Amino acid sequence: MTGLRDSVRHLAKQTTRATRPHTVTKCTPATKRVQHKSSSGSGSKKKTRTWYTTEQYRKCSKVRSGTETYTRIVRAERWCVSLDDVGGNTAKDDVWYQVTRAVYDKVRTADDHARVEFAPAGTGC
Repeated sequence: MTGLRDSVRHLAKQTTRATRPHTVTKCTPATKRVQHKSSSGSGSKKKTRTWYTTEQYRKCSKVRSGTETYTRIVRAERWCVSLDDVGGNTAKDDVWYQVTRAVYDKVRTADDHARVEFAPAGTGC
């Protein structure tokens, strides 16, 4: 996008404190019945022997344990640029375009009504 520098705007990040459930991993001992098979012989003389054992393991799950506070982002940080005389299209004049921080710094240091070119990351600010 190419046009004449009109104005720049920086919207700072907005945060707030929020709470969410705190979870911890809790494990308990458990047992399960396991089937085993063994084969011997071949053809019509083939025999299969089956037996069962009980194995112990730890069954773990996440359980809620109170709450925790964290910083929630209400509005992300944005850098915006407005242009004049955008390719002769008056509908694109004075429209706010979101840009990266590097583009914002470059446009901010440019003179008023200097020709600038950038690829917008989005519209609206």
